Amino acid sequence: MFCDYLIQILTARVYDVAQETPLESAPNLSARLNNQLLLKREDMQSVFSFKLRGAYNKMVQLSPDILTKGVIAASAGNHAQGVALAANRLGTKAIIVMPITTPQVKVDAVRMRGGVVVLHGNTYDDAYSYARELEVEKGLTFIHPFDDPHVIAGQGTIGMEILRQYQQPIHAIFVAIGGGGLISGIGAYVKRLRPEIKIIGVEPVDADAMSQSLKAGHRVRLSQVGLFADGVAVREVGEETFRLCQQYVDEIILVGTDDTCAAIKDVFEDTRSILEPAGALAIAAAKAYAEREQIEGQTLIAVACGANMNFDRLRFVAERAELGERREAIFAVTIPEQRGSIRQFCECIGNRNLTEFNYRIADEKTAHIFVGVQIQNRADAVKMVETFEAHGFETLDLTDDELTKLHLRHMVGGHSSLANNELLYRFEFPERPGALMKFVTSMSPDWNISLFHYRNNGADYGRIVVGIQVPPHEMKDWQAFLDHLGYRYWDENKNPAYKLFLG
Repeated sequence: MFCDYLIQILTARVYDVAQETPLESAPNLSARLNNQLLLKREDMQSVFSFKLRGAYNKMVQLSPDILTKGVIAASAGNHAQGVALAANRLGTKAIIVMPITTPQVKVDAVRMRGGVVVLHGNTYDDAYSYARELEVEKGLTFIHPFDDPHVIAGQGTIGMEILRQYQQPIHAIFVAIGGGGLISGIGAYVKRLRPEIKIIGVEPVDADAMSQSLKAGHRVRLSQVGLFADGVAVREVGEETFRLCQQYVDEIILVGTDDTCAAIKDVFEDTRSILEPAGALAIAAAKAYAEREQIEGQTLIAVACGANMNFDRLRFVAERAELGERREAIFAVTIPEQRGSIRQFCECIGNRNLTEFNYRIADEKTAHIFVGVQIQNRADAVKMVETFEAHGFETLDLTDDELTKLHLRHMVGGHSSLANNELLYRFEFPERPGALMKFVTSMSPDWNISLFHYRNNGADYGRIVVGIQVPPHEMKDWQAFLDHLGYRYWDENKNPAYKLFLG
């Protein structure tokens, strides 16, 4: 069915509940990038996200008879609040199915707006399937979070506002992608009127369903997605949104966790507002794009699409932001175990600030030092490696090593002669009661845990590193355990930092 999105967006009913959000300059970031960076502040909506635009525009189109029966939606947070608010405004009931892993702050926000919350399943897909069952069972109308023309048109009003608010040349607009509704609406409007403006999508490196789909020429369903940017953690993009992205999106940039955390900090320093990870993706991509393309004097617009951040997660964000900004480097430096070596090591560091220093005697001939240092940029880190090695100190740059950043920096302590047949793996599991117990009880009772580190960072998921002593003849059983467990995992047995400090 043909849909003229220009007309749909121009006539969308969103301003009963949404405000026209400001397009604000980010002065500090603009100065650093040598380009004008403007932020479209969708985090300032009453539900702290753009999602109420599409939800309301869809629901206001429903007939009174259908509205009277009520609506249902599946969501991990932002869409849920939009549907609940719209239902409240339109005088109908809304049932929202949310994964049991949903942070309490988002559950409470939905209930506060009159939504009936049903917790079901561990993932959005589980919640979605159950919501579709309830839709039929209770005679409700399902409000899709992204794959619906009315929802897409509602989100597209953001593009309409941008072009009205800034009528000078725009080089590119950066938009986060989950299921694709936001970028589809913005792209459909902007490309129709200003086709020279680049529409650049942004996804996390571990939740890149749209990027993979566009490369393959068909929708690709991911087997699993990373959970840090939970607002865009979608395994499969929409059918209509995929079609529109094929037509209107110029490219997709993938960003990592550290870069996202750095973007959250950047926006805070410019606005004193705190974005959620999904809300900061566009800013992270704009920074990466400006550096990659070496452009200057251009106008870049990033859609700050959400601010439903768990306060406890800020600890993790603050820790990783320095790495994302390339302001901290982490090294493993091997020095001779002799008098004067540490003094010589410190002379190599010079007047730079230390962020971390870990050392424990473990060998008669050599010592391994784990050190974090404040740097100006990545080139500065390279110079440090060259300086250490010029003094005969073998050096590993561990700045981009996940095992190091998540676990080893909290564990450096020495080797163990008792850790025979040790396997080292990292795991990621939903942060919910029983998740750790499931891990432990699923293991064979004959396997001994020789190393364990877990730290709650206030996220929706937990990260652990575990050393397990598994006899060589039981490796098939170990692989069966990994397959049955269902948690994401990484084999770290060949990680050089592990071998230096713990192996």
